[in-house]
Amino acid sequence: MKKNLPVFTLKDNVVLPFFELKLEITNESDKNILYNAENFSHNKLLVVVTQDDTLPKLGVVAKVTDKIELPNGNIRFKLTGIIRARVFGYLNLKDTKEAILEELDDEVVDYTESNILIKKIRKELDKLLEEIPYISNSIVNRIDNEENISKIVDIVCSSLMLDNKRLLEYLYEINSIRRVEMLLEDMYQEYDSYNVEKEFDEKVLENINNSERELILREKIKTMQEELGDVDSKELEISKLKEQVNNLNIPDDVKEVLNKEINRYDNLSIVSPEAGMIRTYIDWILRLPWNNYTEDNDNLISIKNYLDACHYGSSDVKDRILEYLSVKKMTNTLKGPIICLVGPPGVGKTTLAYDISRAMNRSFVKISLGGVHDEAEIRGHRKSYLGSYPGRIITSLVKAKSSNPVFLLDEIDKITRDVKGDPSSALLEVLDPNQNKYFSDNYLEIEYDLSNVMFILTANTIDNIPPALRDRLEIIRMDGYTSYDKLNIAKKYLIPNICKRISFDRESLELDDEAILSIINHYTYEVGVRELDRVLCKVIRKVITKKLLEEKEISNIRITSDDLISLLGKYLYEDKKQENLDIGCVNALGVDTVSGRLIEIETSYYKGKGNIKETGTLGDVIKDSIDIAFSYIKANTKLFNIDYDVLENSDFHIHILESGIKKDGPSAGCAITTSIISSLTGIKIPNDISMTGEITLHGKIVKIGGLKQKLIAAKTNSINTIFIPKDNISDLEEIEDNIKENLNVIPVKDYKEIYNYLKEIKGE
Repeated sequence: MKKNLPVFTLKDNVVLPFFELKLEITNESDKNILYNAENFSHNKLLVVVTQDDTLPKLGVVAKVTDKIELPNGNIRFKLTGIIRARVFGYLNLKDTKEAILEELDDEVVDYTESNILIKKIRKELDKLLEEIPYISNSIVNRIDNEENISKIVDIVCSSLMLDNKRLLEYLYEINSIRRVEMLLEDMYQEYDSYNVEKEFDEKVLENINNSERELILREKIKTMQEELGDVDSKELEISKLKEQVNNLNIPDDVKEVLNKEINRYDNLSIVSPEAGMIRTYIDWILRLPWNNYTEDNDNLISIKNYLDACHYGSSDVKDRILEYLSVKKMTNTLKGPIICLVGPPGVGKTTLAYDISRAMNRSFVKISLGGVHDEAEIRGHRKSYLGSYPGRIITSLVKAKSSNPVFLLDEIDKITRDVKGDPSSALLEVLDPNQNKYFSDNYLEIEYDLSNVMFILTANTIDNIPPALRDRLEIIRMDGYTSYDKLNIAKKYLIPNICKRISFDRESLELDDEAILSIINHYTYEVGVRELDRVLCKVIRKVITKKLLEEKEISNIRITSDDLISLLGKYLYEDKKQENLDIGCVNALGVDTVSGRLIEIETSYYKGKGNIKETGTLGDVIKDSIDIAFSYIKANTKLFNIDYDVLENSDFHIHILESGIKKDGPSAGCAITTSIISSLTGIKIPNDISMTGEITLHGKIVKIGGLKQKLIAAKTNSINTIFIPKDNISDLEEIEDNIKENLNVIPVKDYKEIYNYLKEIKGE
């Protein structure tokens, strides 16, 4: 039967049936709830609920007893749980809240099953009471003659050390058998937890006894040494530490910190845990390369020659390093530049950073930031924590043994953040020339000058670098290589290094250009040279192994393109460019996160109602480009000799190949427009033509990014003619001549220029 009762809300406590809770209230709203429970025929009853985010649908009917009004106006009383109740709704009255509820009777449990479960509970309870001292024996008296299994469970669980979350699970579980299972689980866990704690306490006590024994023995040894005139080993250690501090060229405030810590260490027993922590802290400070600098090589000609000999291309980076050294040589005050090398994997970013350190005669250290998500990795942990240590900046400087190394922060774009902090924000202080002179590690808690460190960062893309961090960086792009770049790199660097690694005479190996180009074009698909290095090494190993198996002399080995299929199997990659494109198909140029790509766009149409279907894993931006292309074509049907009724009464399907790769970005507009026009007019686009650029509603071709990567992709896929936005001419002038060689790059301002070119091809 439903009835109304005042609602008393708990936030940090849970009341179960047969559970008693003593409370003291101060606010008037709670006092009004008690007043209503004692009046209006409620017989001192109210419903107790534990509020989380919303008022729950289950509570406990409880009775108010032992109420006392204190002199300070507070009310102290006791709540005794009676029965679970289902709440159907809450009523907001003038000065309190009431619940419409129905009491939940215990379900009927088989008598035999109930007796078995009660015996099991009492058996486990006796075991707990025997082993665990903090569980009260009074609980046995409360359930001694009780036969209601639901009541027994509620009484016993309220006596265990359970948290509120677990007690709520008991409250909301109305099935008695399920509550018995929960209770047994908790009793087993309570017993196991206590045994673990007991075992741990015994070990701690044993360690304490051993420490006291060791301390007494050491004191006896010390007394004997004093009687014999021997010098205490710790006194020698302290003396050496103080001498080392005095000889160090470090700031006075650091010396003060060190001397203070040495005195603390001297006053502690050698067996004290704190002594070990202080000794480790002193060691870290002493190991830092205070005012220890390597002398820079300021011969610009030798540096330039070294970089050219060790690394192919990357003239922008080399020029920037030479500019830095030139100004440093003139002023002798320039702080280290913060260069960020951005480019796809395998183009030599890390190798170039190492070559820079060698050319400048500086130490080289590197830390990889990929996946780093803890701020303490950069700034270190507080030394008060057990097992704490400095951050990776300080530990790397100790490894470098100089205060002016070339410091590589690798994969800055893959740094992450979580509840442990934001490592990228910690790097702001490290990389800011105005702040890093006073860098403070959380572990050391003293300032260390990083202004003479030359930081070099690497990233695959700048998009994932936080804006605040990107603002401190000088971005230098290292784009991919063309096939002929890779050919030169393979001949000049990769093959000699492979021969050196496998102890083979380079002069005894002949690998012709055609074979290397075939490996580049048909067995690797990358913009860098990492995979090329692996495949070349594989080819050379296979040839040497074959010679050894045939017991032939390993000398004068010649590898041609005809040998590759027998060594590497059939071609893995063919030229992406098709021999002939169908009507409605066009080659577009795009850029993914690391390199340029040749993308085929195709369009077909059929009788319908003007609907447009788009496939190929497209993003919102490229879908907008499709809508703009159709609007532009509809507005210029006479120009393109297209029947407007065909547009209105046909459905179009536009598909961009390689559906597994997500495609988005504003550079495919003119290619999409060309594909649609080709489909409607029958103009067949030659397979050696490609285009890039976004289109406006009025046919203007808008500037794009990643031009160099797109030209490399075009050259790799045997494209001869490329349409680019006219606004990209300045970017075109900065691209190396060997990339533009044999490419007919046509800058266009308006789409009509592309259309007129295509009409000439058709012969109109």
